[in-house]
Amino acid sequence: MDRDLAEFGRRWQKAELGGDVDALDRLLADDFRGVGPRGFILDKQQWLERYASGDLIHDSFDWTEVEVRRHGEAAVAIGVQRQQSIVDGRDADGRFRATQFLARDGGGWRLVGIHLSAMAEPLP
Repeated sequence: MDRDLAEFGRRWQKAELGGDVDALDRLLADDFRGVGPRGFILDKQQWLERYASGDLIHDSFDWTEVEVRRHGEAAVAIGVQRQQSIVDGRDADGRFRATQFLARDGGGWRLVGIHLSAMAEPLP
């Protein structure tokens, strides 16, 4: 994986874990769209507002098993997002297969979109 894409993933994970609105504002493209595990869609402002309002809090947030395919100035990263979280006072823990869509601009890589799919727990 490109070093700069790996570094982007680390910065994004840290910003999500800490609810760092300023860092996420720099990492997300202006036309960002996020598709949640239940099919809802959030634009950049809605994504950031969950943190700014305190509606979303992560106790843990991991981005692992990442495979990145680069296509010129674009890249697709597929990995596993594990979180222990509270959304609007409700438990939002989960393990998700996440697909990130990234594009490079003059300022570096930006997250253009993300799609989350809930993963079933492994069978015993």
